[in-house]
Amino acid sequence: MVSWLTAFSTSTASTITARRTAAEWWLRHRAVTTLILGLSSVLPASAHEMYVTSEKDNTISVIDTTNLEVVRIIKVGKRPRGIAFSKDYAKFYVCASDSDTVQVFDAASANHLYDLPSGEDPEQFALAPDGRHLYIANEDNAVTTVIDIHSRQVVAQIDVGIEPEGIAVSPDNKLAVTTSETTNMAHFIDAATHRTVANVLVDQRPRHAEFTADGKKLWVSSEIGGTISIIDVATQAVGAKISFEIPGVGREKIQPVGFVFLRDGQTAFVALGPANRVAVVDVKTATVTKYILVGQRVWHLALTPEQDKLFTTNGVSNDVTVIDVAQQKPIKSIKVGRYPWGVAVRAMPPLAGAPKNAVE
Repeated sequence: MVSWLTAFSTSTASTITARRTAAEWWLRHRAVTTLILGLSSVLPASAHEMYVTSEKDNTISVIDTTNLEVVRIIKVGKRPRGIAFSKDYAKFYVCASDSDTVQVFDAASANHLYDLPSGEDPEQFALAPDGRHLYIANEDNAVTTVIDIHSRQVVAQIDVGIEPEGIAVSPDNKLAVTTSETTNMAHFIDAATHRTVANVLVDQRPRHAEFTADGKKLWVSSEIGGTISIIDVATQAVGAKISFEIPGVGREKIQPVGFVFLRDGQTAFVALGPANRVAVVDVKTATVTKYILVGQRVWHLALTPEQDKLFTTNGVSNDVTVIDVAQQKPIKSIKVGRYPWGVAVRAMPPLAGAPKNAVE
């Protein structure tokens, strides 16, 4: 009897202990889960970073897109202009114009990895959607240089107009376009043969080019002409033009340069140079709906991956204006290096979508 009672007591005690242990584990697990969920509701999303090239200082200012502050400075080659990231954001590419090269850096360490043989005075570039070729505008010698990204070799140099500047590649990877500032043309290049197939006349001093997401239209900004030409890709003819008028601002100061499209394809933002404005454009109607005041001599623009903020490089006031996209108004000005020009986003996980200026 004593033996049975002892065994029963021992068994009961073990059961109680096991249940108590399970209950304590559950309570601890619930507390930790509650804490994590609570923290996730108050902690900010991972901060992306905007990289801004400064032509005069030979640097890149890195801006935290949440705190809207410069968090570090990276030294690069002479007169950095165009900049872009690889799709995994592990590397970034910089047109070091006066160093006559495209530099490649490790994004995590900011270490310089290697140079690409870009040709003379690289100003802007674009990577084909298949990630194979990098197209570079060489302003001084009137060519477009094509580099194989993987072999790091020049595969073609294509004669274009005088002072090539803007570069774009079609979404289907079949066409590349170079704009020439002095010739006033958009040069269509067959991406398979690397031969020019059309030369489209646009207004004076074309600066920037972008295909629409469906690849059916090409927009080209003309700095001195004060317009954006919308080219039908199928016919390679200008179908419409966007003009800009700002009360109290002389027409000679309204100089469209860089621009970006929202992901929904309904809105574009256009930098207007010494007009110190960004134009908001309805893409469907090709009309301006609003002008946003920014810093002096706005050059280029970049969106966060969520497309909730737009960053502008202001070349004379040496700052970056941050625009709230939903409200279409500036929310902060951030001092950077001298003569800021190019801008690209380094997206951090979790991503809400890939930005336009990412390359393979």
